[in-house]
Formats: sequence, structure tokens, C-alpha cells
Amino acid sequence: MSLISGLVISQLLGIVILLASCVYLYFKYVIFEYWRKKGVIQVEPSFPCGNLSPVVLGKLSAGELIANAYSQHKKSPFFGTYTFHKPRLVVNDPDLIRFVLTKEFAHFHDRGLYCNEEIDPLSGHLFFLSGIKWKNLRGKLTPTFTSGKLKRMFSTIKDCGDHLGLYLVKHARNREEVEIKDIIARFSTDNIMSTAFGISCNSIENPESEFRKWGRKIFESRPIFNAIVVFAPNILDFFSIPFTDKGVNNFFTRIFKETVEYRETNNIVRNDFMDLIMQLMHKGYVDEDKNNKDDNDAKPVPITESKDGRINILEAAAQAFVFFVAGFETSSSTVAYCLYELALHRDIQEKVRQDIDAGLQKCGGLTYESLAEMTYLHKVVSETLRKYPTVPILNRICTKDIELPGTNVVIPKGLDVMIPVLGIQRDPSIYPDPDKFDPERFNEENIAARHAYTYLPFGEGPRICIGMRFGYAQVKVALISVLTRYRCKPGPKTPEKLIMDPGNFILQAKGGIHLVIEPR
Repeated sequence: MSLISGLVISQLLGIVILLASCVYLYFKYVIFEYWRKKGVIQVEPSFPCGNLSPVVLGKLSAGELIANAYSQHKKSPFFGTYTFHKPRLVVNDPDLIRFVLTKEFAHFHDRGLYCNEEIDPLSGHLFFLSGIKWKNLRGKLTPTFTSGKLKRMFSTIKDCGDHLGLYLVKHARNREEVEIKDIIARFSTDNIMSTAFGISCNSIENPESEFRKWGRKIFESRPIFNAIVVFAPNILDFFSIPFTDKGVNNFFTRIFKETVEYRETNNIVRNDFMDLIMQLMHKGYVDEDKNNKDDNDAKPVPITESKDGRINILEAAAQAFVFFVAGFETSSSTVAYCLYELALHRDIQEKVRQDIDAGLQKCGGLTYESLAEMTYLHKVVSETLRKYPTVPILNRICTKDIELPGTNVVIPKGLDVMIPVLGIQRDPSIYPDPDKFDPERFNEENIAARHAYTYLPFGEGPRICIGMRFGYAQVKVALISVLTRYRCKPGPKTPEKLIMDPGNFILQAKGGIHLVIEPR
């Protein structure tokens, strides 16, 4: 009997080895030959992850991986890679990037990222949506991010900035070394919850507040899962696995519904994002700003798949959710990176502080208009976004067959395209001495000398980040709140060079960012 069992096990093992060998050979000689057969330079893949092994193994972030590949192949206008079994084209040439993002947007309007509203309602937001759903929702949401609407929210942003400044007093008094990224993330959490939901959650004083807890959960370091989300979302669809954590989904959906119910019951109207989203729920469009007729975007846009343009409560919750997710993490990372660089470059820190002081004095305090006066601050923020783009790769998927101009390469429908933002923005042939922090890269002369599509921290074309204005305002208010009161300098835990978290799909510093804060 044991002999028979042994033979069966041996036969099964032989079958498994045979099948594994067949799969391996199929990958090696069929799947991984895709780009070579098209005459396109490729990064040599390995079974079974293609070019993603360093990401899956937690050795390198996806942004750094593609940036390294860009550095090796940047003399070519494009090159091929493989993410698991899928071929992807990485586009290097700025003119071809313009072709993909703007000129032929009709062929590349989708991101190809995970979106399954059936099992994950909060995934049905503007960043993930595709096709006509994205187009209609973009049209409806664009008026919520005009300069006029942002001016109405600005007092709330300013109040949160003041709270941040006051919170740091106790740390500065003792000249303590603090983990500044977490503190700024708590500021951003408070600000987003106040402007989006009208809720005061006080994460600044309470690092373990529910809002901060679930915010951290969203950006957990998960190398394998996050690699699948970004590069193989069809796997999640196949197994009906939601991207959004169940606890996160339940918490934010409940908070959103409770807020809507409370405002409707008590007839509450605030100058915040939630108010604008509720207008879309009730009327299908956002009211025009009567005092901002010069704002060309501030017009009702009742474009939708429904007759009256209204969105339902789950669609609305998804938009509020992405406003929170995109707003708190990207902005807090940018502020933390900026303060880190200013701590290492005290001369730049003093110069930007003088620029802030002059802008405040000219406008009689911190107002939305005063931000435009702080031109050097804008250069500093721009240089931070160049060196540390929080979204280091732009994803697009080809929706119609198209030939790349100047080549005989046809991109078929369904093929994924990547733009190596981090690689381009750290290319020494575009930005000399790219590791140097130099805000003067963004003076008028230097900007004019560069191709416009070599600076893409917010993307470009019709799918450029809709919340860009809000992001700039939030980042600048946080920096102003810190720099007008305190000085930042390196501490014992401050590294000479930041190491990025390999398990995150955004560019996030591993272990946080530690700085010493002292009174000005």
C-alpha cells in the first residue's frame, strides 16, 4: 500500500514539475519575447514576476524601479517592460509623453487601475474610474475645485495651519527631534476632514484618533498586494478582492452618510467640499460663484449619465473618500520632504522665510491672495515636487490601436503605458545635478528652457490632478505655519539621504522624517 502511495505521489510530483516547466517555458519564449518581436528594446525579465521582482520582494519601490530602468534606456524614446505576465511600454521622450497624455488623449484616457464599484464602492472615484463614467464625473467635479471655491474654503485651511503652528510650540521650546511626517499627516487629516466633511477630528492632539488610524491603514506598506493593485488589478477582479480595506470602507461610508443626514436634517450649509458634493447629489451641478465671474471653470456642468445630473450617495462618498486619501498623504509627504530639504539647506530656509514674511506684510496677513505673492515659496515647493514626486509613475491604458509617431510601432488596444515621472525629474540631462535641491530651477528662464512635459508631479492633459490648486494651498499653508514660527535643522535621526519605502505605491520615506524644531 505504501509502495502504491509512493508511486502516486511520484507521478503527481512529476506532473506538477512538467506543468511548471511548461509554464516557465511559455513565459520565457512567448510572453517575455513580446517586445523583442516588435523590435522594441526591453528590460530583461525573470520568471514569474517579469521586471517586478525587486518590488514584490520588498527591495525597491515601483517608482524607483522604473526610474532605474529609465536611466538605463533613456536614449531610446521608449522601452518595454513586463509586470508579471503583462507587457508594458515605458515612454521616455517628452514629445511622445505629450502625444499620450494630451494630443491623443482619446486613445489613452484610462489609467487601467483597479475599479470595481460592485464589491468596493469607494473605488468608484475620479482617480480610478474610466471611460464615460470618468468623463461625466470629471465634468461635474471640475467646478468644485475652482479658485473661487478654494477661496471659500481657505479660512478653514488657515485655521488648521494655525493649530499646527501652536501644537509645535511644546516641541520647539525643548528643541526636540520630532517625526515631522506624522505630525504633518495629522494636520492634513484635520484639514481634509474639516474641508471635506465639516468634521473636527483633532488628530494633531490625538495621534490615535479614528480618522488618523484609518488613514494610516490605507497607506500600509504591503509590497505584494500594492504591486498587484497597480500592475495587475485584474487579479483582484478575478478573485473578487476589494482594494479598500473593509474597516476603512465601513468607517468612511458611515461617516459620510451620517454627515449628509445631519446636514440635511439641520439645514446646515458650509463653505466646504462636502457642501459642493451635496449640491451634486441634490441638483446634479455645482452653483456658479457669483463673485468670481473671471473664473472660466466656475460654471454649472450638468453632464452625466442620468437625466438630471445627480450622483447617488455611494458615488458621492467615493469622491469624498478620494479627496481625503489624495489630499492628506500626498500633501503631508510633500511638506515633510520640503522641511527636510530646508533643514539641510539653512540658506534656502532663511530665504523662503523672508519671502513669506514679505508676502504676509504686503497682504496684511495670510490670505488666499497672499500665496501668489510668495514667489520663492512656490519655487521651493516646485523643486520639492521635482525631487520627490509622490506619484512617481503615471499609468495609461491604450483604448484604441494607434501608431507611435515617427516609428512603425503600433500600440494595440489594451496595452498599458507608463510615464517614468521620477526618472525624468531626476535626469541629469534635463535637471543638472538632480540630487541637489535648487529652487532656481523654477525661475522663468529655466522653466522656459525645458520641455513642459519633463515636469509632471500632477500629471498633464485632461486627467491632470483636479485637486492641484487645493494641494498647493494646503502645502503652502502648512509650510507658512511652521516657518513663520520655527526653524528646522537636522537631528541625530536625520539621514543624509532618504530611503523610500519599497512596499508603497506612492513615494514615501521609510521610517518617517525626523527633524529638530526650535523657536525662530
